[in-house]
Amino acid sequence: MTTAPEKLAAQGTHEKISESLISTLPGYTYVDEGVFEAEQERIFEQMWFCAVRSADLEKPGSFKTVQIGRESVIVSCNRKGEIRAFFNICRHRGVKLCMEESGQAERSFQCPYHAWTYDLDGKLIAAPNLTKMPDIDRHEHGLVKVHIREYLGYVWLCLAEEPPSFEEDVMGAIEERLGDVHKIDGYDVANLSLGRRITYDVKANWKLIIENFMECYHCATIHPELTEVLPEFADGLAAQYFVGHGAEFGENIKGFTVDGSEGLDVIPGVAEDQDRRYYAITIKPTVFVNLVPDHVIIHRMFPMAADRTIVECDWLYLPSVVESGKDVSASVELFHRVNQQDFDACERCQPAMSSRIYAKGGVLVPSEHHIGAFHDWVMDQVGDVVPESSHGVRKEVR
Repeated sequence: MTTAPEKLAAQGTHEKISESLISTLPGYTYVDEGVFEAEQERIFEQMWFCAVRSADLEKPGSFKTVQIGRESVIVSCNRKGEIRAFFNICRHRGVKLCMEESGQAERSFQCPYHAWTYDLDGKLIAAPNLTKMPDIDRHEHGLVKVHIREYLGYVWLCLAEEPPSFEEDVMGAIEERLGDVHKIDGYDVANLSLGRRITYDVKANWKLIIENFMECYHCATIHPELTEVLPEFADGLAAQYFVGHGAEFGENIKGFTVDGSEGLDVIPGVAEDQDRRYYAITIKPTVFVNLVPDHVIIHRMFPMAADRTIVECDWLYLPSVVESGKDVSASVELFHRVNQQDFDACERCQPAMSSRIYAKGGVLVPSEHHIGAFHDWVMDQVGDVVPESSHGVRKEVR
């Protein structure tokens, strides 16, 4: 039996090409349905997944449905104002309860098939002839709950029966990037207000988007506005390349805006050594956190297919900025352009991932070598999945 390391060695993954180049993931990992299915099962359905902004569920009965891996989940607010999450499946015959992306339930969720009805805490409270079936335990046959944590103003969900450590996986990613998990505290992210939300439908594999965000070798090529504000990005070294480092604004730049003009009210807790700096954090599997003195940008990715990813991007400001109606367009426009430029690049990469020329992958240059650690992590999760053979039979190496 071939082991995963032997398989990777045979494919040349992370093979040393020269003193400065190493190989990437093979092309099939971005297009193969079996790999994507394994990623759904082993990554998205096992890890903490940033699903919903808590403030979107302020009213009792408000709900959103989110796709996590292969599962649909209802995230809602109960009558006490507490967040709850359940698999979006009726316990009777498996009908999908909520078809809408968001909505307002009055007091309960009712199955449109046989009218089994659940309260906002997931308990079965009504069904045709239920009183004639006294042996049905209304809690046991209630909606199946999903593990929840609230952090940075967002609802994080884990579908695993035994979730991994939130402190290690989510907060640990922040500590690894900033050097101290508490360095994010001054931005008071949980208490910021939503100034703008843009949803992007990207025709590319989720890993291409992650890799793009993690490096800045491309910045001088496709991000003229960003490199004007952050001149060091033109040198190709991403903010994530150095622990604790924040890219410094240019000398004549007044704010993190599309034209370098004055920004908005600075978040009071931002430390002096964080002022006029940009920090980028990747939280696996699908979250980007961007910190600047006057706002925070959160990207949440929802991988829908091997070649399609929905990205929801939130721009967060001090409540006083949003409530006063101040114009946030200059700061939104900067990263909106960055997003468009990045996603266009990812969509250009996606078709080539199935090319025979890219069968063994490409190469990473020195400023991209930290992406190699991401590739190693991916292959630790799904490296045993063998792509479809010419006769269409799939097998897994265990």
